[in-house]
This record gives sequence, C-alpha cells and structure tokens, in this order.
Amino acid sequence: MDKKIAVLGTGGIGSSVGADLTKAGYDVVLIDQWPAHVEAMKADGLRVTMPDEDLHTPVRAYHLCEVHSLNQQFDIVLLAVKSYDSCWMAEFIKPYLKPNGVAVSVQNSLNDEWIAPIVGIARDIGCVVQLGAEVFTPGVVRRNTTRKASWFGLGELHGRITPRLRELEKIMSCVARTSTTTNIWGAKWTKLINSSMMLAPPGILGLNAWEAAEPGVFDLCIKLGRETTAVGAALGYVMETNFGLTSAEFTGTTDEVLEKNIRSIVNFVGKNTRGVVLQDHLKGRPSEVDYLNGLVVKKGKEANVPTPYNEAITEIARQIQLGTLKPDRSNLALVETMIR
Repeated sequence: MDKKIAVLGTGGIGSSVGADLTKAGYDVVLIDQWPAHVEAMKADGLRVTMPDEDLHTPVRAYHLCEVHSLNQQFDIVLLAVKSYDSCWMAEFIKPYLKPNGVAVSVQNSLNDEWIAPIVGIARDIGCVVQLGAEVFTPGVVRRNTTRKASWFGLGELHGRITPRLRELEKIMSCVARTSTTTNIWGAKWTKLINSSMMLAPPGILGLNAWEAAEPGVFDLCIKLGRETTAVGAALGYVMETNFGLTSAEFTGTTDEVLEKNIRSIVNFVGKNTRGVVLQDHLKGRPSEVDYLNGLVVKKGKEANVPTPYNEAITEIARQIQLGTLKPDRSNLALVETMIR
C-alpha cells in the first residue's frame, strides 16, 4: 500500500480506476486537464455508478498546473488520456516518475510505441483494457461493466514475467480481473482488431455499441476486422484471447473468430453503452480513430497490405470532426460508395 500512484487522465476509465484504487486504500492522486471535473472531485469526491454498485468516494484530485506543488515522484503512473494526448502527457509526467517507477498505458491503441521512447522502455509496462465507462457530468461517472466483467491484461514489453509485473497485477485486481501475459504486443494488436471493428463503426453511424451486431453494420465490422487481422499477421503479431473467449473459442477461420469476438464484445458492453468514439463525437472533441483504424492504415502501408475499409472509416470520422458530416446510419452507404 506504500506505492505512490498517479492516475493521469480521469475520463471514464481513469476515474473508474482511481476511485477503486482509492477505495482499496492505495496512495493515489487523480490528475486531469478538465477544470470542472477536477473541481467537482475536489468539492464532492467521485461518484461512479456501476451495474451492481454506486460508489461515492473522496479522492485527491489535481489540475495539471498543480502537480509541481505536490513535490513528489510516483512509483506508478497510470496513463489514461486519449491516445492523441499520450506524447505530451508522457513528457509532462516524466519528471515526476521515479527512476525505477513505471508508466502503464491504460489506453486503446499501441501507445507504448510512442510512450516508451519518452519515459524509457525499462519504465513502460503494457496494458490491455476491457472496461466500459463514460463521463458527461463533472465528478460523475457511469461505469458500464462490473469489476467482475472488466479485465486488465498486463505485460512487460520484453515479454518476461517480473516481480514488478506481479505486484502491478495485485494492485490492479481491486479494479477488475487482472492477468499477465508474455505476449503483450500480440494482446494489444488483438485488442486493436476489436477496436477497429467495434469503436469507430458505431461512432460514425450514431449507434450504441451493441448495435454493431445488426445486419449491415455487422458485415462492415467483419470487413474491418479482416483487414486489421491481415495487417497484424503480416507484421508478425501472435494473437491473444480476450473479451472472455477461451483458447478453444479463439480458433477457426478468420471470419469465425471475428464473429465470436463481436458477439462476445456485444455481450460484454450491454445495451446501454455508447462507444468511446461516439462519446467523443457527441462531446464535439477529436476521437481516437486516427490511432485505431488510422493506425491500421498506417501499419498496412508498412506491411503492403490493403486496408480500404479502415481508410474509409478514418476519413468519415475526420469529416465528422470537421463538421461536414454527422454521426448517422446513412454513413454506412457512404463507406461502400467510397470503396467503389
């Protein structure tokens, strides 16, 4: 319990993690760039509503500009900001990370690729996240997955199981089911396959996550997953099971595995969950699509693997961000028009 922990970025994921770690008695500070959210947490703590519990706990919350006044360094920094904020946030927190401390990317995408060069590869531990949450009101979070239904997969970038990895596994177990892997890069690419299928498509179509199983949308998700799987295979990633699938279930043709993943994720998120991309569009802020489907496009070019559907999704998300399109089901036909 003597580890000093910082949660940098307190959106739905970061707030959920910070609240549970605080409740468990860890020495935790929550740091964010949303002033109203920080002030609400300072005044009345953090409220996290889960399907099976309403948690209201006092937390130590700070604005970015207040971090220097803490006059301390952290053993663990849980980086839970948007992917496009990863680099400057890693630079920001680097002076406050102990020489033997670790930064953990509790994010989507392959953020360790650009975080590790900043904080040092020896101070970076990878993480795959399965936890659904959203925050629209300062100080109030709706967590859509229970602790039992949530999961963190942790791994050293070099693939070995270390004492510090085991310690982190124990710490994070108060937030979700937690396990370690010797194949964190494969696990993160597998999560990217799921993200490419399940985050941007509902986001550009204005749908809740569970509606990805509907005809038409489902077909689009499969096409995106095929491309992302092909790129990963070309780059040498070895896939890992996640979202509750067993090793036996994670076999079969590519389409069979993708279909199992989609249905497993739909069951995981439930019927009231708005995907993170749709949340961003509703808030009028940039989404992470460039770091999800856009990253697949970039990696596909490196591997000489075509990714036309991921390119179309990335472009439509860009136009929504610019205000020339809106999240709407009609964008499904637009994808096919762009492909043709």
